[in-house]
Amino acid sequence: MKIQRKPEWLRKKVPQGEQAAMRGLLSELKLNTVCQQALCPNISECFGCGQATFLILGRDCTRQCSFCNVDKAPRPQAPDADEPRRLAEAVLRLKLSHVVITSPTRDDLADGGAGHYAATVAAVRKLSPATAVELLVPDFGGDHTALATVLAAQPAILAHNLETVPRLYEVRKGAEYQRSLELLREAALRAPSIPTKSGIMLGLGEELDEVRATMQDLRKVGCSYLSLGQYLAPSKRHQPVVAYIPPQQFDQLRDEALALGFRHVESGPYVRSSYHAADYQQCDNSVV
Repeated sequence: MKIQRKPEWLRKKVPQGEQAAMRGLLSELKLNTVCQQALCPNISECFGCGQATFLILGRDCTRQCSFCNVDKAPRPQAPDADEPRRLAEAVLRLKLSHVVITSPTRDDLADGGAGHYAATVAAVRKLSPATAVELLVPDFGGDHTALATVLAAQPAILAHNLETVPRLYEVRKGAEYQRSLELLREAALRAPSIPTKSGIMLGLGEELDEVRATMQDLRKVGCSYLSLGQYLAPSKRHQPVVAYIPPQQFDQLRDEALALGFRHVESGPYVRSSYHAADYQQCDNSVV
């Protein structure tokens, strides 16, 4: 497949020097971020503003998704029991009003890491009670007991990304489209006061009608928030980009998603599921 030339609207220029303070804090507290692991194109902007999406439960994922740059290992290291405290200290020192916490998939753990998520929320609440905590969770292998553990921690938002349309799910090794939908459905049923959120990457070869059908599926399971962004291959070893989606199409899909009933939608080439995460509830007219 011929690699397409990146279009002008994806040539993002941001200063690099503003990252030093954030990188120093992360190093001091021995914390990981998905920003670094996934080679996020927004890292300079977010680090420069004192924002980060924290990656708990180690740096290694037990699955083999072909689009993702997070390290992979069948048996990652055991969870670090002191990590929740250190992460909470970072949130306090950064004075974050909203923090996103995610993890690699940990199929090796009995609860998929749900207990560690809950402990991290509790640690943040103890040190920084005014901070809204958003959790971006894996599918826990379909274990609804693990999901219940996470929901009991009362995050401000519970997110789980579908990533792509059903036809292209081979890029999500070990995942199942219906299982991910069911997690979002179950979360909305068990904790209706906690809005759910999902994200879709475009440019993997999906058709526009497939994206529309996926958005409809998300609304049917009660998903409140949606992010739509351009897939960018981290390297030549990863799943190749099939198409670069023009900004006008992202705008069109945002309008269609809002018409379907999503309470807030971020849609654009550089949008990622945790990019401008605080804006979702701030811009949500249904939140009182």
